[in-house]
Amino acid sequence: MVADLLSEAESKMHRAIESLKKDLASIRTGRASPALLDRIHVDYYGVPTALAQISNVSVPEPRLLVIQPWERNMIGPIEKAILKSDLGLTPNNDGRVIRLAIPQLTEDRRKDLVKQMKRRVEEGRVAVRNVRRETHDDVRDLEKEKLISEDESKRAVERLQKVTDARMVEVDLVGQKKEEEILEV
Repeated sequence: MVADLLSEAESKMHRAIESLKKDLASIRTGRASPALLDRIHVDYYGVPTALAQISNVSVPEPRLLVIQPWERNMIGPIEKAILKSDLGLTPNNDGRVIRLAIPQLTEDRRKDLVKQMKRRVEEGRVAVRNVRRETHDDVRDLEKEKLISEDESKRAVERLQKVTDARMVEVDLVGQKKEEEILEV
């Protein structure tokens, strides 16, 4: 029973970290990456659809993204979606493909991106802590209902804390790696 709670908590913490990694991948670092466009949704015949589902995104050069829609009439909606996004990129189209040139980041923009990244990393830490708190409450409930002993409860809480500490270190490493990417010139 306690082992199930702990493995479920570890699984939830792992998913929170994977979500953080995905979220941080969408922060621009001065290098072209298709992950920059993951959060962009295009109005596809009245349905908000992920850009990757209606086009092919490639990286022919380190500072260039090329978006090739599967339907030519989608170029306009894709351009609008990119302009509305918080990427700060201007799309250029030639009637067949859309090119996104990734400009060099200024020092001020890098600092803003680091602040934004740190805020998201803190949200990841909070998600991990919330999983710990919920699991801790579940263990206490089991103890109150006399389904586990006080000693088992203490051991479970200690193991939960060890798992939480390990996941927090992982969150910090993900944040440090992304910060290095952003500040790299």
